[in-house]
Amino acid sequence: MSSLLSSLTTELRRGTLTLAVLSQLRTPKYGYSLVQILEARGIAIDQSTLYPLLRRLEKQELVTSSWDTSENRPRRYYELSAFGTEIYEQLMNEWEETTRELNILLKGDDPHDAD
Repeated sequence: MSSLLSSLTTELRRGTLTLAVLSQLRTPKYGYSLVQILEARGIAIDQSTLYPLLRRLEKQELVTSSWDTSENRPRRYYELSAFGTEIYEQLMNEWEETTRELNILLKGDDPHDAD
């Protein structure tokens, strides 16, 4: 893959990864489990991408985190905040609308042809 295509692909995926991560945080998840869940659903994400993303989402108050120290290995769990849930629902609606519009463009359908 050319470096240009690689760069454009990374840019295209960046926003979709945010939406994918938010979609899985309606219930608490820790980082590694989130990587596994996303990969099982065909979304590859490196831990080196996920953790900075989770920190950014927490700073933006879209997710909250808490430590579970009940097991031998402490784990930090992330979950959508109430604000994050609102934003996620709006982003999901935007995604659906954008996907619909892009599908029309990519298929070459002209909605004005029906006139």
